[in-house]
Amino acid sequence: MIRFFFIVSCICFMNCEDKQSRKNTDTITTDSLVIRETLPPKKKKDTIINIPEPKYPILTEKNAMEFFLQYEKEHKENKVRIVTDFGNIDIVLFNETKFHRANFIYLTKQGYFTDTQFYRVIENYIVQAGSTDDRDVMRKRKQIGKYLLPTDTKRGFKHERGVISMPSSDIDNPYKLASPYEFFITLRDVYQLDGDYTIFGKVVRGIDVCDKIAKVETDNGDWPLKNVYIRKVEILE
Repeated sequence: MIRFFFIVSCICFMNCEDKQSRKNTDTITTDSLVIRETLPPKKKKDTIINIPEPKYPILTEKNAMEFFLQYEKEHKENKVRIVTDFGNIDIVLFNETKFHRANFIYLTKQGYFTDTQFYRVIENYIVQAGSTDDRDVMRKRKQIGKYLLPTDTKRGFKHERGVISMPSSDIDNPYKLASPYEFFITLRDVYQLDGDYTIFGKVVRGIDVCDKIAKVETDNGDWPLKNVYIRKVEILE
């Protein structure tokens, strides 16, 4: 059974910073999460709760693509704000990658990203987010469904600094199908990733916030020693 409670197990190439000694792979994937004892995230008093969407079917490998084909026609939003304790990150989602845009908007409206974490951060390389070891978020995933998205890599987009891209699941996944609950933001040009991972948006404000997050102290798996939470993701006009 494919599980989506992941941390990244591989990184694309050697980081030019002091982490070179342990960056020696050419893929960005997700992997199973290890449950850890963590302090509950602090809630902001002014947290805005997204209005729940109508009840939708549980998504599976069989119905996800048909679902998003219809969903993207009815939900044209393409601007989002990721709210963190380090600041806000505003992103424009590309209409060209319609399934991935629709997926991100759908998960945002479902409130999925609230209290997920930046769980893999590497200075001057990437920050990766959307996963967590929080059981409430795991239950959200179960309610939304288990599915993967196909790669969509021939739209002319490059892995330049500030793009948002989707990692692949590494479980029985030779075609690098995208893990829909996670994403990573590039902090420099990493063209080696082109062709393998779907770029579906770009940071238009707050890339400096990503740089700050990438500088936090991490363990040997690049997970921040002090959890970095996504407090919420909002739809922008």
